[in-house]
Amino acid sequence: MNSNYLDIKSPAHAVAKDRASDFGLKHHGLTNLHMVYWNLVEPALYEEAMFRREGNISHLGPLVVNTGKHTARAANDKFVVQEATTTDKIWWGQYNRPFSPEKFSAVYARLQAFLQDRDLFVQDCYVGADPNYQLPIRVITEYAWHSLFARNMFIRIDALDQLKRHVPEFTIIAVPSFQGVPSIDGTLTPTFILLNFEQKLVIIGGSGYGGEIKKSAFTILNYLLPLQGVMTMHCSANVGKAGDVALFFGLSGTGKTTLSADPRRHLIGDDEAGWSDEGVFNFEGGCYAKVINLSATAEPEIFACTRRFGTILENVIYDPITRHLDLDDDERTENTRASYPLDFIENALPEKRAGHPKNIIMLTCDASGVLPPIARLTPDQALYHFISGYTAKVSGTEIDLGKEPEITFSACFGAPFMVHHPYFYADLLKRKIIRHDVKCWLVNTGWTGGPYGVGKRISIRYTRAMLEAALTGQLDNVEYREDKLFGFKVPLTCPDVPAEALYPESSWPDKAAYANRYKQLSALYIENFKKYKDGCPEEIVAAGPKR
Repeated sequence: MNSNYLDIKSPAHAVAKDRASDFGLKHHGLTNLHMVYWNLVEPALYEEAMFRREGNISHLGPLVVNTGKHTARAANDKFVVQEATTTDKIWWGQYNRPFSPEKFSAVYARLQAFLQDRDLFVQDCYVGADPNYQLPIRVITEYAWHSLFARNMFIRIDALDQLKRHVPEFTIIAVPSFQGVPSIDGTLTPTFILLNFEQKLVIIGGSGYGGEIKKSAFTILNYLLPLQGVMTMHCSANVGKAGDVALFFGLSGTGKTTLSADPRRHLIGDDEAGWSDEGVFNFEGGCYAKVINLSATAEPEIFACTRRFGTILENVIYDPITRHLDLDDDERTENTRASYPLDFIENALPEKRAGHPKNIIMLTCDASGVLPPIARLTPDQALYHFISGYTAKVSGTEIDLGKEPEITFSACFGAPFMVHHPYFYADLLKRKIIRHDVKCWLVNTGWTGGPYGVGKRISIRYTRAMLEAALTGQLDNVEYREDKLFGFKVPLTCPDVPAEALYPESSWPDKAAYANRYKQLSALYIENFKKYKDGCPEEIVAAGPKR
């Protein structure tokens, strides 16, 4: 909202430039602006958001916002500019659609004109907790709450001298009210996410969903860091008291955030991490948790964050009189989200980095109801499942998803954010798994006793017990059975878990239906992997299921 013509001063007007960088917005071609608010802190961003009617304050202080038309990522609207410096390195296709430099320049020129005489918010920050691989970025936003989102999600800078000297290597500009014109710009819809690695610039238009800002930064690192030998991962990470690091790979809705927020272990990060020769480090400074049907009993750490000043709640329904939240209400979307600083989690590791992993857990939400709740993988099997990235997309995480989970294969458990070919990441991962003798597990957080609509979700209590047993070595010396189709090893016993829960066939009333569904799933795996077969060594192809 602009009040330029009435000359009304906004709450932070007097301090808007007090934390400004010497590297101004003219370096981005942004000129003739009305007011630029530099690196505002949380209370000031709250006041600006309220002044501009961007949101409301709920019980105990979270800022509740409505992201508008888009309540999830617009994966089909992301494009990468195809130019000489990157064209031979990009995995072109469904998730990295080519966009011409000329059209990018035209869209950006129109955006620069659109922003004249408007207010903008700037957050200068970093991505990457390891100083050796830290990337200085700048997030320029139309909305005050998006600036708070960037401050929550990335690694903030509070020292005035550092802010003054900050020069971004990459810049993300998010302007929801600016829309593309498909017939002119070459976008598919009025919404667009355009990445230009040569100009080190991302522009986002037509979407107010905060996740687009976060995932754009992740995509940038997914391109840059593997070229330096750093494995980039769509995973959460935590560390035990003995220094044993665990990684949790998985798509949204599979349990990365929930399962890594373990009060017995320190949280390194909940969604995006790097693995260098020195160890594992978080890319972010915050968490972006799904909060639909959040339980104070099962997920107390995350639940507590929905009652704190500084948390942003996207599309959460609340009572306008009492301001109490209804976390079970999916009226607007099932993809309700909370953005909050990592240190809101009591056991979060302040350094956001630790040593090399001892265990890798690949999370899948199996809507077929046939995969075991936990299985031990060989390194080659781990690579096969990493490249396959099987899960069910849970409703709401991407636009156009229905209520029923959609079976999908997402390479590297995050294909929309991967810029190189999947085997480029897989080869990096294999070398690190072998060098550090990492144990690998497949954990199913989906259904048992039948497919979605017939069976029920695997108990989170059992999942936590199985993870505890795996991470503490209690599954090292138990008996295992070899799965006939997939070849991985399934434990016959696990502390605090009934033996029948480890054997999914026993929970199906119709054993023939189970066998048929399991064969169908293995066939889907085999069919999906054909697209990667030519680029993968034979031993990885052979580590998949058999017909």
